[in-house]
Amino acid sequence: MRRDFAMQGTVVKSGIGFGSALAMVISYTAHQSVLWAIIHGILSWFYVIYFVVTR
Repeated sequence: MRRDFAMQGTVVKSGIGFGSALAMVISYTAHQSVLWAIIHGILSWFYVIYFVVTR
């Protein structure tokens, strides 16, 4: 049982990293600005969802 809990923690950490990377790529492609890419990377999944809903 303990091993399953540790495995779930790894998935969550990887998901957060992927969301930030995805947000930064989308942001840089849309705005051509490193500053906006960093800001959207901090917001991660919120920006990804916003981008999908508004496009």
